[in-house]
Amino acid sequence: MLLFGVTGAGHLGSDRDRHAAETAIAAEAEAVLAEVQMKERRAEAIARTDRGQRAAVSQVSGLGADGAAGHVGRAEEAGTRPAEPAPAAHPPPAPSVPASCSEYSGNRATGCTLLLEWGFALDQMSCLENLWTRESNWNELAENPSSGAYGIPQSLPGDKMAEYGDDWRTNPVTQIRWGLSYIENRYGTPCSAWSFFQANNWY
Repeated sequence: MLLFGVTGAGHLGSDRDRHAAETAIAAEAEAVLAEVQMKERRAEAIARTDRGQRAAVSQVSGLGADGAAGHVGRAEEAGTRPAEPAPAAHPPPAPSVPASCSEYSGNRATGCTLLLEWGFALDQMSCLENLWTRESNWNELAENPSSGAYGIPQSLPGDKMAEYGDDWRTNPVTQIRWGLSYIENRYGTPCSAWSFFQANNWY
């Protein structure tokens, strides 16, 4: 009887030890799992932050998230900053036509307005109108097939007018501004240019 009691107590003690060991193993497994989950959450948070930073960079640079990150990375490796994007080119705005130029319309009204802005007196407009009527009839697309002279002022070559804008082929404002500059530098006034034209059939 005593032997059985001792043996039974030994079994009970063994069961308690095994249960305690299993509990300890389960607790350790839970701790490991919790640590793994915490690392996964941390990695996910870092990834979200990184994506947010790349998205912000892409909005500034105008590139996709991957492209922007790669661009910035290459620039940092090279020790340089990414180049700023070139500003978009905008044609010069057409000026508001004053009442003193109201007798003109279209490109002639624009020419009269710019003439006054340039500092010429209004009485110079009749000479300018005659000059460019003979040259191009105030057509911004006029081109001389023989010489290649182009636009309202018949610039030769036409790309000289690029000094006043890349849109010199189609924008009358750009062409007129260049033409007024040319007249002022070469003849002083539109009426002097018109007098020269009448004598030589060119200016």
